[in-house]
Amino acid sequence: MKVNIVEREVMDPLAEPEGMKLILNNIPSQIRAISLFDNTKPGADVILETIASKLNNLKIINSEKPAGAPASKYQLKKATEGDVSILALGDCGSCTTWVILDAIRLEKKGIPTISICSDKFSSFARNLAQAHGAKDLRIIEISHPLSGKKAEEVEEKTFKIIPELKKILFNS
Repeated sequence: MKVNIVEREVMDPLAEPEGMKLILNNIPSQIRAISLFDNTKPGADVILETIASKLNNLKIINSEKPAGAPASKYQLKKATEGDVSILALGDCGSCTTWVILDAIRLEKKGIPTISICSDKFSSFARNLAQAHGAKDLRIIEISHPLSGKKAEEVEEKTFKIIPELKKILFNS
């Protein structure tokens, strides 16, 4: 048997950025409205509805986009209607990629963001954010798996991240 060995140079998609640095927007001290950006992954709606139920007296703006794809200009514009945007859910490779990239796009538009990713994909999410100059992008980890879980189970996992979310939002 004859085997040809060919060397190829492969580019690391998460390589160190040269000189890129995104300064994140501060969470406002007075939040009037929060945009909940649902990427339609199973469980994302439950996570965001549970969060909304714990954000008393805040206007909720719901925005939705397809999973595993970038948000359209219209979808991003809708998400900018809030003082802060919470994006969910990164729990696989493509979904995590687009949650993070859409969060970066919103940050560039002046909207502070919080991304929710499963703990199995949070390391990838942080590396991706860093590769795009957003090393300190706000990412909250939720317990994996979520897909295939009953709404009550997803809700229970969400309750566990509410204190961290409130700490980020309200500095409490």
